[in-house]
Amino acid sequence: MPLVPTSAIVDAARAEGRGAAAFNVIQIEHAQAIVAGARQAGAPVILQLSENAVRYHGALRPIAAAARAVAEVAEVPVALHLDHAIDPELVREAVALGFGSVMYDASAMDYDDNVTATAEVTRLCHEHAMWVEAELGEIGGKDGVHAPGARTDPGEAAAYVAATGVDGLAVAVGTSHAMLTRDATLDFALITALRTAVPVPLVLHGSSGVADSDLAAAVTAGMTKVNIATQLNKVFTGAVRERLAADPALVDTRRYLGAGRDATATEVARLLGVLRSSTTLMEGSTV
Repeated sequence: MPLVPTSAIVDAARAEGRGAAAFNVIQIEHAQAIVAGARQAGAPVILQLSENAVRYHGALRPIAAAARAVAEVAEVPVALHLDHAIDPELVREAVALGFGSVMYDASAMDYDDNVTATAEVTRLCHEHAMWVEAELGEIGGKDGVHAPGARTDPGEAAAYVAATGVDGLAVAVGTSHAMLTRDATLDFALITALRTAVPVPLVLHGSSGVADSDLAAAVTAGMTKVNIATQLNKVFTGAVRERLAADPALVDTRRYLGAGRDATATEVARLLGVLRSSTTLMEGSTV
């Protein structure tokens, strides 16, 4: 099945009150596991490559080509997304490589500079029918993210979307990136207020720190695109550790990376069920 536009997955999920799951890829085994889990769940899925992952590989093209190749033989709809891109040149490369979307992260800038930079990137991407996500608010490390000032203001968010023209907005509602525990406290009233005020799909970053029940509740309250990275890395690494501990003499990388891949696929399928991502596909829709 060829790649599908990110907008097709996200817009359908938003219209039907489902979660559009976006999982981060670091190695090719991640991409294979995510697509296998999506097939098990009968759900569309978004493969994300972050700027940090690109830095790890030394360039975007090799890992993007691998992810794309995995997506193109998938039996479910798959989109390709560039996550947390700070460098506009990387965005331009993603455009040239046929990505379906980008999350341009100018959140470290002050508000006016954020608007200016994001609007410029959005214009470029829209010329190539590329869906654009941006961030407003503080979705950083665990310390401080629960302070009142770290939340996204609904009025400011609506003005930001109007000024930049973005297609999706990552908002700060109590999550934090790279959490190893699943005890983040979400502000569901704020999610509902943002859903009412903001005319584009809302994106939840740091979702690995959110319990299953709260992930489902966040989708019900108004979140659409749900980003998950650390949780998959925990599952993958745990399975690799178990496999190596069971056979300390093991040196064939396929045997322990394969264990990580299989465990991750199972977790992806489970999370897609939590997010109710499979409803449309199970009813026969193309996404």
